[in-house]
Amino acid sequence: MNPVETTIHLQPNFFEAQERPFVERGPLKAGLFRFDSGVAGLRLSNDQGELVLLPFQGQQIWSASFGGRNLTMKSMFDQPKATQNYLETYGGFLLHCGATAMGVPAGGDTHPLHGELPNAPYQKAWLVLGSDERGDYVGLGGAYEHTVAFNHHYVAHPLVKLYAGESRCTVALTVTNLKRTPMELMYLAHINFRPVDNGRLVYSAQPTPEHVRVRKSIPSHVRPGPGYREFMQELEQHPEKHHVLAPDLAFDPEIVFTIDYIADAEGWAHTLQVHPDGSADYVRHKPAQLDKGVRWICRTPDQDAIGLVLPATAEPEGYSAEKAKGNVKTIPAGGSYTCEIEAGLLSADEARRMAAHVEQIVASI
Repeated sequence: MNPVETTIHLQPNFFEAQERPFVERGPLKAGLFRFDSGVAGLRLSNDQGELVLLPFQGQQIWSASFGGRNLTMKSMFDQPKATQNYLETYGGFLLHCGATAMGVPAGGDTHPLHGELPNAPYQKAWLVLGSDERGDYVGLGGAYEHTVAFNHHYVAHPLVKLYAGESRCTVALTVTNLKRTPMELMYLAHINFRPVDNGRLVYSAQPTPEHVRVRKSIPSHVRPGPGYREFMQELEQHPEKHHVLAPDLAFDPEIVFTIDYIADAEGWAHTLQVHPDGSADYVRHKPAQLDKGVRWICRTPDQDAIGLVLPATAEPEGYSAEKAKGNVKTIPAGGSYTCEIEAGLLSADEARRMAAHVEQIVASI
């Protein structure tokens, strides 16, 4: 079928302290409100759950709830703050990271932590309502134009869609280079689920030290405690030991892996956190677009999070380190880069079928 879509342009003055319905189409709904912090919020919902997004601040997915469960990490923030400082408002379900640089700055890097995109001030935001071959959807798109004289000029266009009857959302991002010279690109989709004790990790990669590598460097904002380095060394030799999230494992303050994902015949790689009840948190991405799979686990009294996979174009070691590794991409003059992912919840039956599919992918290598 030919896609049919209606676009409604959003303005900051549409958002008030008391939430109000804005659009409804069957089970698909959109509501507008403003957090007490002053940040504009958009609630997209269907018959399975809801997303809360920040249309003018990074177009983050601040929270995701499906199947009666909050999928979003536990953080120190009960609402987003009106700031571009990454660590002063960190706790969202999905943050776009990049695009001129990404990761932890080190070794002479001047870029902010994870780049300018996470809390970028979007100049334009719009609601979309439509239908395509997958079904009816409601979504959020926008435009952030980033211009630095003599350096950078690009526009980022994210698009999140929530379909009727589905407990997952699709997320796409297009970055277009507006300069007449090539543009360097780094990107990472920081997807932060809430871990569950004894959750089981299933993913389409070979779980060997060669293909699931522990990050050895420790960022400046991380303060390791007793036994941390020993745990890292154990995981370096036996990465499979993190496949069940036993409560006594020392993911404090964090453990980071880089994973070599294997795609299926349709080009998708898959990652699940299977809960004890059989349902699963889920991400799929295309390694042809995002060739580095980063996993981030942080289990502390104040922050409890698992980035099942943070699909990326580079590892998260900052511009200089990734440039030296050859991991910085290039967009030609006037060209564009696009990537797409899907994230959300699988039912127990869906999780069982997907786990079997992942097993077949890995067995085929």
